[in-house]
Amino acid sequence: MLPGGVNSPVRAFKAVGGTPRFIARAKGAHVWDEDGRRYLDYVGAWGPMLLGHAHPAAVDAIARQAALGTAFGAPTALEVEMAERIHALVPSIEMVRMVNSGTEATMSAVRLARAATGRPRVLKFEGCYHGHGDSFLVKAGSGAATFGTPDSPGVTAATARDTLTARFNDSGSVRELFAEYPDEIAAVIVEPVVGNMGVVAPARGFLQDLRELCAADRALLIFDEVMTGFRVAPGGAQQRYHVTPDLTTLGKIVGGGLPVGAYGGRRDLMSQVSPSGPVYQAGTMSGNPLAMASGLAMLDAIAADVDLYDRLESLGASLEAGIRDALARSGETCHVARVGSMWTLFFTPQAVTDWTTAATADRARYGRFFHAMLSRGVSLAPSQLEANFVSGAHTASDIAETVAAVAESLEVSR
Repeated sequence: MLPGGVNSPVRAFKAVGGTPRFIARAKGAHVWDEDGRRYLDYVGAWGPMLLGHAHPAAVDAIARQAALGTAFGAPTALEVEMAERIHALVPSIEMVRMVNSGTEATMSAVRLARAATGRPRVLKFEGCYHGHGDSFLVKAGSGAATFGTPDSPGVTAATARDTLTARFNDSGSVRELFAEYPDEIAAVIVEPVVGNMGVVAPARGFLQDLRELCAADRALLIFDEVMTGFRVAPGGAQQRYHVTPDLTTLGKIVGGGLPVGAYGGRRDLMSQVSPSGPVYQAGTMSGNPLAMASGLAMLDAIAADVDLYDRLESLGASLEAGIRDALARSGETCHVARVGSMWTLFFTPQAVTDWTTAATADRARYGRFFHAMLSRGVSLAPSQLEANFVSGAHTASDIAETVAAVAESLEVSR
């Protein structure tokens, strides 16, 4: 009844083989499948469960709002409260527009950038995923940085021609494109910490270089913080790395586990969005009260947990150290990547800094490791090229359990 049996491709386990587990319920750091088996969860719904599943504050807020109504198609006070909260946490977002997904957010931000600059082209990085909008479903050619080619049937060559691709962590490849296409690039869009080719951190100075290159060419810099927003720091990656973008896209945590997205930035740019300006974007369910209530409750709970980010850093560091120790004892050379509570174990001896190095990972080996971990009650991302997430609900004993499972799984999955 569903294409591939799923409503989003990665859930189908095609990257790791086998049959996906159908999840029945979740609480804290654990999920239970339809057969009643419990798993220690590092997927976290792909990032939004910063405080763990079914957090009481979010559950209570959803229940209270559901009793009042789930959607009105009219403005609500909750939308204004959410906008104020986002601005307080991410000051570069002077105005914000709520949408229903990260894909909507990135598509809308790029449309706004093109309108504001009067330019057609967008520069993205190979291996960075910004949703399934046509402009983003392109990959780099064989050159260092080249015109994209369609990466999915249904994406036209004409659309792909307006998308340029460069290498992540390679400022030179970006500089070359700006030199080749002066006054044509509307925006550079980037995951400041990549989570969609596994976790890849920005090299020292890379994000700063992007900021300077965009300023010099009068292009806009868009940070796709759908994954990193409120996760790697209260103000996202832009706070962690001290780089201010012109526009930011958000999602995941903003909805407290419900479907949501947002884009925002400088007031002069966002004032061009309809009805204040001519750039059209709309959505019947955008800013719906159920998602706003859940998201506000989640952001309040995050703010109230004053030790949260220190705890997440400590848990992440402990997990990383445990995995490195297990690798050393097994004699296996792999790359362990972590930024705060985001992490990936790459089955490659190379340091992973971009798509080319990420692609050297042994995906079949990861598939065997994944299933060994799953059989030991630990649920990881069902793809070598995805991020895993530690939540505030994980404990030191959960980390110890995970490290023990890693040590066993490395041996049995060789």
